Amino acid sequence: MAARNNPGFDKDADAQGGGVQSVDRALQILEILAREGDAGVSEIAEEMGVHKSTVSRLVGSLVGRELVRQNSERGKYQLGFGILRLASSIPGRLSVVHEAREVLEALAAEYKETVNLAVLRSNYAVNVDQAMGPSTLATYDWVGSLTPLHATSSGKVLLAALTADERSQVFKAVGLPARTPRTVTNRGELEKQLLDVARNGYATVHEEFEIGLTAVAAPIFNHAGSVIAAVSISGPAFRFSPEDQPGLIDALREAGLTISARMGYRHR
Repeated sequence: MAARNNPGFDKDADAQGGGVQSVDRALQILEILAREGDAGVSEIAEEMGVHKSTVSRLVGSLVGRELVRQNSERGKYQLGFGILRLASSIPGRLSVVHEAREVLEALAAEYKETVNLAVLRSNYAVNVDQAMGPSTLATYDWVGSLTPLHATSSGKVLLAALTADERSQVFKAVGLPARTPRTVTNRGELEKQLLDVARNGYATVHEEFEIGLTAVAAPIFNHAGSVIAAVSISGPAFRFSPEDQPGLIDALREAGLTISARMGYRHR
């Protein structure tokens, strides 16, 4: 209580509070410029509900750090190259495996099945992490395994994100071999499926990769909005039916977006 009666304490507290407010307002300015492309001091001040002199002072500081620059033709402000310098340092420091781990474990615990994280490598889906649910019948470790893109749920998610030319290169290199009698080996039929995957935001396979195995996968995006990985849930076909399990597909897609957000993706 004595500290509250100390004038120096109150002064420091006020300074700290003002500093936090300035930081918050500076971030608001950056968000406005990111959204609008460019804006003048008056426009920014009106949206923030503060005086123009406050905005002018903060913009000046941001210009000094090259986070904001003034358009010489229009006199308005826009994000500067300093933002690129900061942003470019982030993706290399983010590991999708690290950022996804907690989400994988949560999915495995909730749905009691195997959850995998896969990425595209050398025309195959490569499983880079796995979480086992309590109902998992086998303990096969898929981490490091190369699986065919056209016959797995994760693979179809990754394929759907490629251009038609990129897919053609994949199919030319590895073909569309049948893994089971249910594997889709017709290019036209597969392309129709991939359109649905892109539209619906998930892919399912029923015994296409392995008899008795069903799986569903959703995409994971990076900061630029590109698909960089897929998260999947798989289980025995006799008990695991994603479409018939209320909320599972929505939860999986949401899990993909959660991991994506940790990778810098902003869902619109």
